[in-house]
Amino acid sequence: MNRFEGRVAIITGASSGLGPVMARMMAAEGARLVVAARKGQLCEELAHEIGENAIGMTADVTDADDVARMVGAAMDRWGQVDVLMSNAAQPGQDKWIWEQTVDNFIDTYKVDCMAAMLCSREVLNRSMLERRSGAIVTFSSGAGWSGLERKAHYSAAKGALIVLTRTMAKELGPHGIRANCLVPGAIDTELLQNYHRRIAGERGIDVSVVREEAASGVPLRTLSTPEDIAHMALFLASDQARTITGQAINVDAGFTI
Repeated sequence: MNRFEGRVAIITGASSGLGPVMARMMAAEGARLVVAARKGQLCEELAHEIGENAIGMTADVTDADDVARMVGAAMDRWGQVDVLMSNAAQPGQDKWIWEQTVDNFIDTYKVDCMAAMLCSREVLNRSMLERRSGAIVTFSSGAGWSGLERKAHYSAAKGALIVLTRTMAKELGPHGIRANCLVPGAIDTELLQNYHRRIAGERGIDVSVVREEAASGVPLRTLSTPEDIAHMALFLASDQARTITGQAINVDAGFTI
């Protein structure tokens, strides 16, 4: 398939985990890409791997000037933005609610929710509204539905992102633009593996026990891979999903039923 032939996509949070997987898959289907993250060197390496149809850069998506520069790179090279994969996220520091700090709460919210607003606002004003076309995909978490202990900051931000995306869909639908939110459960990335190692250390058990517990807690008894999430993300960004908007779609091995 070449679902993204002639399309320009911006992928944030592209330095590790899900971001590079989506970038490679979209490039294989013809997309021209801007891949960005705070760890810009990794994005530059990813763009070099993909080739001439990719730009890798450093961007802090909580900074409006950085976001403008990121979108400007796409506009200067290709004159349009068709897809925004608003994937940047951070877990913050695990704290019980009675330990929670303003900085931890707000810093997590800025990356995990507000950044999606800044990136969406910029691509809309620079390209999508004028062209009356585009697809925005945001990335929440199962924690945004039900909450997760010691992660009130993260859960609240991810829950807000779902509502933000639904609101955008209502506002943008009359302009021919779609917005959907993908809601993964546990994704077997380096971030999750580090989390499992830390929990195992706190409990004094082998990390394999923690991973087995995580898998056994969902009906399909498995953890999602980045590819599992990316397949749905690309579908939502493509014309195959042309009448799907305002949805929060779970890809979580059955965790949310």
